[in-house]
Amino acid sequence: MATDDYEEKWDESRIAEIEKGLLQGIFGCRTTEAVEAAVSYGKFISTVGITPENYPIFLKILEIENHWVIDALIGDRDPFLMLSPVQPNKYIVDRIFAMLTKWHKGGIYSKNLSVILGVLQSVYSSPKGGYRIYPPNIADVNALGKHLDKEKGQDDPLNRVILDILEKLSELEDSEDAEMEEIAIHASAIRNAFFDDRREMKEVVPPVLLVSVTDRVEVPPRRLKSVAAEPRGKQVPPEKEKKAEAKPAKKESKEEEKLEEQMEKPSSQEEKEEEEES
Repeated sequence: MATDDYEEKWDESRIAEIEKGLLQGIFGCRTTEAVEAAVSYGKFISTVGITPENYPIFLKILEIENHWVIDALIGDRDPFLMLSPVQPNKYIVDRIFAMLTKWHKGGIYSKNLSVILGVLQSVYSSPKGGYRIYPPNIADVNALGKHLDKEKGQDDPLNRVILDILEKLSELEDSEDAEMEEIAIHASAIRNAFFDDRREMKEVVPPVLLVSVTDRVEVPPRRLKSVAAEPRGKQVPPEKEKKAEAKPAKKESKEEEKLEEQMEKPSSQEEKEEEEES
């Protein structure tokens, strides 16, 4: 195919498709270069700020399971208030419950979880009002409840927020709607199982959802690879580091001394000239 014929195939839709594919590769964070690009992208989006026009991009980045990227996106903000500038809607809540369903118990960065719990806490602060925005089903409530960590107790910040959301959902029990009643009863059952030492969470949440993932595999940015690997690698004692640093300096000082001696000592040619003059 001639070059001119090939160039005629380029239109805006094809270019946009290629850009989308490249961006998906960046968000996949499977390589060091992709992670670095995602971190830079997260920082840029963070400086722009979340608006009603761009919040889907923020939600997309929140799905990235790489804490360096999430830190770049959130910056110095309070994670629980990250999405507060945008009015909650069905799209946002639906995406949030999808994230909770996708993530395994204990397998997600705490700041990711904090951001989405902050949204749910705001939405269901008024139970019936929140239900009108997005009516959760039993699977959604299970997806929320599975992230409770019974061993940490109710004083854990994330546990506290999840319990608060479940409590609000349990208040739907007084309604005359059968589906609301079902959600309320199930939310209350999860709360009761959490507080009751005689019961286990698997009695109210399907056991398959409670499988924990403690080791998250992340690709680090290049400049942080050494920092991330330090705990696993062999560390150099501070004393040896100082000795190693001192060696080059000592070598340099000897060379300087030798150079100074040569500068102070007159050359043989200069000595001959002085003898002839005398």
